[in-house]
Amino acid sequence: MRDFIPVFEPVLGERERAYVADAVASGWVSSHGEYVERFEQEFARFCGCEYALTVSSGTAALHLTMLACRIGAGDEVIIPDFTFIATANAVAYTSGRPVFADIDPETLCMDPASVERLVTSRTKAIIPVHIYGHPANMPEIQRVADKYGLVVVEDAAEAHGAMVQTRRVGSFGDMAAFSFYGNKIITTGEGGMLLLDDEKLFRRCTILRDHGRHPGSAPYVNEEVAYKYMPFNVQAAI
Repeated sequence: MRDFIPVFEPVLGERERAYVADAVASGWVSSHGEYVERFEQEFARFCGCEYALTVSSGTAALHLTMLACRIGAGDEVIIPDFTFIATANAVAYTSGRPVFADIDPETLCMDPASVERLVTSRTKAIIPVHIYGHPANMPEIQRVADKYGLVVVEDAAEAHGAMVQTRRVGSFGDMAAFSFYGNKIITTGEGGMLLLDDEKLFRRCTILRDHGRHPGSAPYVNEEVAYKYMPFNVQAAI
């Protein structure tokens, strides 16, 4: 019987324990606190994006991107046929239809030529996935998206810090989703991050993340159906 080889093993040390203890001592252990804001600011700066929004999981981040893009019934979203199920689920959550593109046998990432062959009048978005830390061919995928007027959402759950030429993944598409699950390059145990440069989309995702509460609304006044995808200060501290 072969030995089990893990995808990744988390490394957590004294600094993580110190930050968690500080978060607990502050009393801010849920969705607000200093570490959430610090995590967002530093991760956005690291990836070269304007805005970052922490969420409860990478899947939640992907779901918010589909909601923000207003993907709905009859809309098609092209994804690679080699990915974790969360990529397809995020499309299906909004009643969109995942359309599966072939992968490049060398990189195991989405093949841009296959993507272009799949574009129809119903196609609204492309979700390239950076597999096992290896980035997809973002320049070519972006070329296809620009040609047909499609939204690009990077699924960068497995590729924190990876680069294409001089740019980090997460900075190419209209939006990007990262995961901090226990087997990811950066882990907080659970959690995710949404990156983007568009302020309007950022505000929209912020509302959808927190039960539909609009900025300036009175406490417990929720103006639309939305989701509980808030992060946790303890996770952000890790």
